Amino acid sequence: MPELPEIEVLRRSLEPLVVGTSIDSIRVWNGDLREPVDRRQLGRCRGRKILGARRRAKYLLLDLERGRTLVVHLGMSGRLTLVPATAEREAHEHIGLYLSSAQRLRFRDTRRFGLVFALPTAELVDDRHFSHLGLEPLDEGLTGVVLQRLAKGRRAPIKSFLMDGRLVVGVGNIYAAEALFRAGIHPARSAARISSSRWELLARSIRQTLADAIDQGGTTLNDFADALGESGYFKVSLSVYDRAGEPCRRCGRTIRRIVQSGRSTFYCPGCQR
Repeated sequence: MPELPEIEVLRRSLEPLVVGTSIDSIRVWNGDLREPVDRRQLGRCRGRKILGARRRAKYLLLDLERGRTLVVHLGMSGRLTLVPATAEREAHEHIGLYLSSAQRLRFRDTRRFGLVFALPTAELVDDRHFSHLGLEPLDEGLTGVVLQRLAKGRRAPIKSFLMDGRLVVGVGNIYAAEALFRAGIHPARSAARISSSRWELLARSIRQTLADAIDQGGTTLNDFADALGESGYFKVSLSVYDRAGEPCRRCGRTIRRIVQSGRSTFYCPGCQR
């Protein structure tokens, strides 16, 4: 599943290509996504200029003129790419946004777990998709002090804590494992048993891990691509994720795998305590 860095890579690659263009027409070939596409609401985006592209958690937001926002979530296997307007429709291409630049913004989703919807920009903060979301990990407000405050009274393993989107958004399985490795914290350690200094180190590790992934184009997953269809390269830099049985590049100990909340967790027993 594309995580926060992948969506940020998509946003950055898409922004200079679509901002300033207008949505001339919209084709919905298959609206049977995770939530059925509201064709009427989506149709209200026609004729509006794209003013900006931003991200909230794993949602891509295209702000349109006259106070409307188009929202895209890639789900498990979605892709949002820019192609010539005349390009042949691909398999599993469900929605096409035809732009004034003679290009088409193509939403393709093999498993149909993605979302595409539109709503008034002023209603975003209270919308059910956004109202429960926690802090953005790349914001300056994410500090060790803030994380420690959020963890007060919580005995869950630290990895589960980091992946709770009601507290902090966008730190998915891959990046939680990598950030904990950088901070030297065992993924099963209780969030209630972390010192103030280690919270500060963890906050920095989260930001740096995500920033590095963004700089390197996201992690190469089977279905992820940026606006031009390019895959990411961060996978080559992963320290522990999906490396069970291999030697740690820092200490040489063997990387281990455990299961937490039904998800694989990878860590180094020598570097993480």
